[in-house]
Amino acid sequence: MSVSTQSIRNVVLVGSNGNGKTTLAEAMLHRAGVIGRPGRVDDGSTVCDYDPIERQRHQSLSLATASFAWADRKVNVIDTPGYADFAGEAAGGMDAADLALFVIDAVGGVKARDVVLWRQAGRAGRARMIFVNGLDRENSSFDRVLADLQDCFGAIVVPVAQPIGAEAELSGVADLLADEAEADHEQLVEAVIEADDELLEQYLEGTEPTAEQLEPLVRAAVGDGTLVPVLCGSAATLVGVDHLLDFIARAAPAPGEIGSRAASVGGEPAEIAPDPAGRPAVFVFKTKIDEFLGQISYLKVVSGTVRANDTLVNARTGDKERLHHLVSLTGSDHTPMDAVSAGDIAAVTKLDGTRTGDTLSDDDSLTVPVTPPPVPVYGVAIKAAAPAQEDKLATALRKLSTEDPSLTVRHEPNTRQTVLSGGGEAHIRVALARLERQGIDYVTEPVRVAYLETLAARADVESKFKKQSGGHGQFAVAMVRFEPLSRGAGYEFDSEVTGGAIPRGLIPAVGAGIAEAMGNGGRHGFPMVDLRAVCYDGKHHSVDSSEMSFKVAGSLALKSAIEQVGCAVLEPVSDIRVEVPDSHQGDVLGDLSSRRGQVLGTEPGEIAGTSVIRAHVPTSEILDYVINLRSMTGGTGTFEAVHHDYQPLPGALLDRVVSAGD
Repeated sequence: MSVSTQSIRNVVLVGSNGNGKTTLAEAMLHRAGVIGRPGRVDDGSTVCDYDPIERQRHQSLSLATASFAWADRKVNVIDTPGYADFAGEAAGGMDAADLALFVIDAVGGVKARDVVLWRQAGRAGRARMIFVNGLDRENSSFDRVLADLQDCFGAIVVPVAQPIGAEAELSGVADLLADEAEADHEQLVEAVIEADDELLEQYLEGTEPTAEQLEPLVRAAVGDGTLVPVLCGSAATLVGVDHLLDFIARAAPAPGEIGSRAASVGGEPAEIAPDPAGRPAVFVFKTKIDEFLGQISYLKVVSGTVRANDTLVNARTGDKERLHHLVSLTGSDHTPMDAVSAGDIAAVTKLDGTRTGDTLSDDDSLTVPVTPPPVPVYGVAIKAAAPAQEDKLATALRKLSTEDPSLTVRHEPNTRQTVLSGGGEAHIRVALARLERQGIDYVTEPVRVAYLETLAARADVESKFKKQSGGHGQFAVAMVRFEPLSRGAGYEFDSEVTGGAIPRGLIPAVGAGIAEAMGNGGRHGFPMVDLRAVCYDGKHHSVDSSEMSFKVAGSLALKSAIEQVGCAVLEPVSDIRVEVPDSHQGDVLGDLSSRRGQVLGTEPGEIAGTSVIRAHVPTSEILDYVINLRSMTGGTGTFEAVHHDYQPLPGALLDRVVSAGD
């Protein structure tokens, strides 16, 4: 039986690694009666960290969902990893949730990753709450962390709870909505009461609003983003967890309360409301491949009510997909569901043609946009250790990228490498660990830069190929004029042969021979590009000339041109976008200059206090840039890079590049 949309609370847990998100999810499940006792991340016994590699490493590596009932509400919790390398998982969780609950460390305070996630939640338009976790620990301080939060995120951050006791003496929390004696109660009242003229007038006259009167004002302020409530406690000792769950049930927005979902219908912008009676529409925010169940697609129902064995249409492929085995997932445990209403979260197995980000509806006209996966910023080249493993490795890599779209696999024809790319070193290490668990033998090596070559100047050559071996021989003479072209122009071949010096049908073979030789590499072994060749004369033999002989003549013509004028090596240049706090802008600009970068300009970021730097940087200089950027900015800097063009490599670097390619 489906749950009413208004009773659903979709909450994504976000925050830096080590802040206690998974421990908090465990505490919630325990207090809701789903599990008998909370598991521990350190001993690999939690519900949400069920993957063998997560348990081995004692950290979350992908999002997990858990559902439970609390105070007549259905709460769907989405636990996400805190490492920046797995940013795609946090983005998927935010797409599916209506509230982002930031779990902040009571000892360390606001960390760099918390700030990045705060920006992300703002861009996504999510309501936000904060839980200051770990107040039972030595050196924890609610007041210090609250001041840190308000300094980082502004006056909209307001406490709705206060700890009772400190560190080992933590015994409970005080509810500031109800407790008028607490000093922070007045701050909370003033933060929300202006939304109600009548209550404001009474308050100014000295009449204190009741908790029942404040509650709807707090709920509205959370929904419109003018209030970010701060709760507190300790997930490990369960202090404050009940109060947190009560507050989520009362003050978190139900699906659709913040606004309708942006969509596209027939290619035109539209909005879709979470109406259980509306047209059925779901989107996939996570894909998991289970050893026993096969592919599992995590769904958010945007509109309508979907039922087990319904058939919907994938907007991307146009294919029909049947919703076999509709289930509710709590970690790896699944419970069959008959129906799922608008706003709810579920999963379905065996949608083999459906991928993360796909929309399923009653036809292929409706699309619900989701956050695109992060652009990969770090990679390694990978190949099978033995030919017998090649097919197995290719299949495993496809599965990895299906489960995690922020992992990409591409074949680079110029360097003949297969490159596995992701969000950073940790992301790649985890992907490789998954291959090892499948018994796949592989070898990795650094990614080689795809350098190219072109002729250094114009050249005019005569190429002659003559071979006698008994019977018909081989004979061809081609006179070819070469000239380098502008970057990105490619290869052009023309003919100015007249008078039948070379038969018309054999002239294209000259161009084919040149093209093949370009692919084999120039003087330094890199493929050649941006070249125009004009065959303007030649000679042939009525018996010994053939396509093959003129193809060889074309190849030899290019070789002669290279010997005559030499080659220029071209290096790929990336267009990068770096977003950093203003305080780090100078360091980043200086670092980009040291990487031979050409800074195009800076502009204010979407979030106050941040800057966006745009630059063109040689690709060879940013292969490990993500590592340096995170170190330089304390983890707050992010960047994206796409190929821009090719530019001549400075002569001083030529020997280093050529020797690296040997």
